[in-house]
Amino acid sequence: TPPQRILFPPENICMDWLHTRRPGPGLRNLGSTCYVNVILQCLTYTPPLANYLLSRQHSQSCRQQVFCMMCIMEDHVRKIMYSLANAILPRAVLRSLRFIGEFKPDLAGDAYEFLCCALSAMQNACLTGRRALDTSSQATTLIYQIFGGFLRSRVVCLRCQAVSDSYKAFLEVLLKIKAASSLTTILENFVKPRLLDGRQCMKCSRYRKKMIASKKITIHHAPRVLTLCLGRVDVRSSRKISQVVEYPECLDLQPYMSEAAGEPLLYSLYAVVVHSGETCLAGHFFCYIKASDGLWYKMDDETMDDCDIHAVLGQQAYLLFYIR
Repeated sequence: TPPQRILFPPENICMDWLHTRRPGPGLRNLGSTCYVNVILQCLTYTPPLANYLLSRQHSQSCRQQVFCMMCIMEDHVRKIMYSLANAILPRAVLRSLRFIGEFKPDLAGDAYEFLCCALSAMQNACLTGRRALDTSSQATTLIYQIFGGFLRSRVVCLRCQAVSDSYKAFLEVLLKIKAASSLTTILENFVKPRLLDGRQCMKCSRYRKKMIASKKITIHHAPRVLTLCLGRVDVRSSRKISQVVEYPECLDLQPYMSEAAGEPLLYSLYAVVVHSGETCLAGHFFCYIKASDGLWYKMDDETMDDCDIHAVLGQQAYLLFYIR
């Protein structure tokens, strides 16, 4: 359904860095907060988000008294971009963990879970005083204009070929690794039709009873920034899937769209989160980011080292950030 109101004009989003700056400092770890640090670094070096936050547009009109994730991120990004310190402690974020999600500074957390909660908290900040709007309008905030897309789920009755479509908005996509060795194979499996039989049978609108059908999920509307999580938790055993998955520096999303035929839809890799450790319940997170100077850096809490794209592409990636 078309939105009744556009909350943030898409033409006001600048996808390229407005200013070239040296990369900011590393982030101090309180002992269990590396999962917070990597997400803060990846969001800080997301060009359209950073451009907006550095302009201070949000804080100039914000009326929130207790907690506003957008104001917190604005303060954090400005501090990173203008700081001359070797490392800083993201105090405001850590003090607000209980508002962002079920996180505590003294307990380890998951980077993907924190990303989801952080994006949701920023989205809620953009919707302050606007929750009465229709769902489509709520998906036109700055956050959805940058990270948001729509998935289409198409179910086809295999007897009468009746088609039923449903749509779901997303800010990030969780992908199952299975035995795939490359991101392209994982995406091919993601959009591969599945047979719905037995208890999963669909109720056909024509025959008015459950029928065998096929279901296919595709990307219906592509986001400006595509965030992918390579699910490394084996659901059956709860063990970590440690296999290396190849991922490209340049990704064409067109083959996985609802309308697969068309011009290439190209994305460029700009951030990678890596989890090191034998299990998903323990270990350490660090990340690689592409700064505004066009160079890659490894961010490991307080330390920051320059690196090349070959080092970035050889990692056991957990989260991948691509920009259109």
